[in-house]
Amino acid sequence: MTARLLLAAAACLVIAVPLGLVLAFTAMVGSYGCATQGDVGDIPPDYLRLYQQAGQAYGIAWPVLAGIGKAESDHGRSTAPGVHSGTNRAGAMGPMQFLASTWVAYGIDGNDDGRVDVYDPADAIPSAARYLKASGAPGDLYRAIWRYNHADWYVRRVLAFAGQYLTVTDGVGEELCAVAVAPGSIPLSAVAGRVIAYARMQLGKPYAWGAEGSGAFDCSGLTMRAYQYAGLAIPRVAADQWRQGPAVARGLEQPGDLVFMRPGPGGPGHVGVVVAPGQMIHAPRTGDVVRYASYSARSDLVGFTRPALSWEKR
Repeated sequence: MTARLLLAAAACLVIAVPLGLVLAFTAMVGSYGCATQGDVGDIPPDYLRLYQQAGQAYGIAWPVLAGIGKAESDHGRSTAPGVHSGTNRAGAMGPMQFLASTWVAYGIDGNDDGRVDVYDPADAIPSAARYLKASGAPGDLYRAIWRYNHADWYVRRVLAFAGQYLTVTDGVGEELCAVAVAPGSIPLSAVAGRVIAYARMQLGKPYAWGAEGSGAFDCSGLTMRAYQYAGLAIPRVAADQWRQGPAVARGLEQPGDLVFMRPGPGGPGHVGVVVAPGQMIHAPRTGDVVRYASYSARSDLVGFTRPALSWEKR
């Protein structure tokens, strides 16, 4: 291992960043898309009404709730264990598949009948909206859905269903139609989308000094592999990634850019992938895992680069 790699990897061991509020929904490669006219014929009328009412009450796009209902129980039509009685193997219950502990924390009497019934969609659907709201929705929609089942494939599945139900004229939840990461942000390029998609797929994997995947990463190993996944080669260590540029002024960074921290005589010693304004995915240090974090309040912020420009200008 070169001295430069040793220096960069060691720098990634330093101070873990506190976990901040994480990104709102980010498109991966292009948009999930929405129909010109949403296909709601798949949703039973009583469920549709409950999704819409709960969405309005909690400020969440109702197609997201419908996407969860579709993924979890086919809008209550599933005959799988736990949907109408008992639990499934994971202990989940009802049409929105709550665990007992989550239901105790977030279950409500949605129809004012004096009962808080996990098997009653009139209670389960607004309770799901309440849980999403507490988990950060609508601002951190991706993470809120992820907390529902702790899997990126699950978020993609829910959002795919949601996109089928939402129309481009609904005026609510339009983040599901656009390729934007947040209101007012600009669209993701194909490169940036794949960089973010790769970084998300590594969430939860352990930090390991000098590691480049697939089971573990250090900070610059993660960013290097993310750009390789997008078809673009960048240097191995953080300082060299910084020098390659091109630099982007603070405040103009976009999802898919690289954010650099921990200045040193040889260049920055830590790097992450920007996923939303003020938010990144990075591999922090030994004993930690690849995860979301805030970079906006860090005192050791160096700057940003946009490697995708070198690809997009070819």
